[in-house]
Amino acid sequence: MKLLAILVSKILSFAGKLLGRGSSLPGKFALKLCPNILSRLTLPGSVIAVTGSNGKTSTVEMIANVLTASGKKVVWNKEGSNQIEGVTTLLLNHANLFGKVKGDVVLLESDERYARHTMKYIKATDFVITNLYRDQLTRNAHAFHIYGIIKDAVDMIPNARLVLNADDPIVRQFGVGRENVVYFGMDQNAYSSQQTDGMYNDCYYCPVCKKPLSYEFFHYAHLGKYTCESCGYSRPDTTYTVTQMDLKKGMICINDDEIRLSFASRYNVYNLCAAYTTSALAGVDKKCITEVLNDFVMRNGRNVFFSAGDNAGMLITSKHENSTSYNQSLEYVVRQEEPAVLAIVVDAISRKYYTAETSWLWDVSFEMLSKSNLKKIILSGKYAYDLALRFEYAPMGQIPVITEPDLDKMAALLAEPDVGTVYAITCFSDKEKILSRVKVWKVGE
Repeated sequence: MKLLAILVSKILSFAGKLLGRGSSLPGKFALKLCPNILSRLTLPGSVIAVTGSNGKTSTVEMIANVLTASGKKVVWNKEGSNQIEGVTTLLLNHANLFGKVKGDVVLLESDERYARHTMKYIKATDFVITNLYRDQLTRNAHAFHIYGIIKDAVDMIPNARLVLNADDPIVRQFGVGRENVVYFGMDQNAYSSQQTDGMYNDCYYCPVCKKPLSYEFFHYAHLGKYTCESCGYSRPDTTYTVTQMDLKKGMICINDDEIRLSFASRYNVYNLCAAYTTSALAGVDKKCITEVLNDFVMRNGRNVFFSAGDNAGMLITSKHENSTSYNQSLEYVVRQEEPAVLAIVVDAISRKYYTAETSWLWDVSFEMLSKSNLKKIILSGKYAYDLALRFEYAPMGQIPVITEPDLDKMAALLAEPDVGTVYAITCFSDKEKILSRVKVWKVGE
C-alpha cells in the first residue's frame, strides 16, 4: 500500500497543479490508503519543524532560503499547507517510489493544533516554537490550551533539540526538564516598556505555581523579561539575542551581526531571530546567514505595495482573531511620520472555517491610532459596523473615522487625490479583495 499511496499522491498533485487546486488533497488520499505512510518514509538526517501562533510561515521561508544558499537541498512546504495532509503531500512528492525523501533537510511549517499528529510519525531533530498568543478563539480557545496540545508533540520527540523563544513565558515551559534546549530572545531596548501594549496579559500568572509573575519590562503582549518571586521560574539566558534594534533606521544586531530590515517591526524581528538561530544551529556560516537575511523580502505576500490612483499604498496582512498580530501592524502604521490614510477591512473572519464571531476586535489596541499622523481611518467590509462599534470606545480625537462597508467605495476613497500614503490592514481571507481593486506593484515583507 505504500507504493500505491505514493503513486496516488504524485498523480493527484500533478493534476492539482494543472487545475490550480490546493496541496492537501493528495496527502489526504494517501493517508486513507496507508495511514502510517509517514512512518514508512526514509527522511534525511535533519528534520526541522516550526510551530507557534504567529510567524511560522515567515520563519520557515527565511530558514529555507538560508539553508539553500548554504548549498543544502531543502524540502519544505512553501505552499503553507501545514496540517498533516499537506505535510504528507509534500514528503510524498519529494520521495522516490521506495519512500526515500530526496533532500538534505526536511523543513516543516506545522500547524500548532496538528503538530502532535505530525510528530507521531515524523521525529523532528529540531523543533522551533516561535510564540503562543491568544489566537482564533473559536478554534484554539486559549494559549494555554494550545500549549497542552504542543506539549503532546514535544513529548513524542524526546531526542529533539528544542529552539524556544525565551521571552515568551508560556513557550519557555517546554524547556523545563529538557537538556537539549536553545533559547533565542531580545534584550531590553528603546521599544520596551513597563506595561504591556495589549488589552490583556495571557501570562499574568506563573505557568508553574500560578502566582503572579513580575515583569522587569515588556516587548509586547506577554513577551519580555519575567520572574516568579514565588517559585523562581524566569526568563532563561539566550544563546542568540537581539542586542540592538533601531526600527527607524531599519537595523538590528543579533549577537554581533548587523542585519538590515525590509519591514521594520518587532514582530518581524522575532521571526528573523528564530531563523538566524535555527540556521546557525544547522551549521550555516554566520556570514551566509546575514547575507541572506539582510533586507530579506518575503514571497508569501504578507506585505504588498500598491497604488490607489496616484497614492502609494502598502497592504499589511494580519491575522483576524489575533489581537497581537493586529497590534503589531497598527504599531507599524503609528510609527510612520508622513500623513497617511488607513483602511481596516474585515469582510470574512476566516478562510478555513465559518465564523461570525468578532469579540476579538475588542482585544485589539485601536486606541494607539489616536497618536498617529493619520488623516482618516476607513472601516470596510461585511463587519464594518462591528469595527465601528469598537471604534466608538476608542476615541480618535481629530482623526475622522469613516464607515464604508462597500469595498468598491472604500477603494475609491483610497484613490482620491491628495490622500497621501495609504495603508490597508486585513487578513489573508480578505487580502485579494483589496488587491483586486488597486494596482499591485511589489510584494514584500
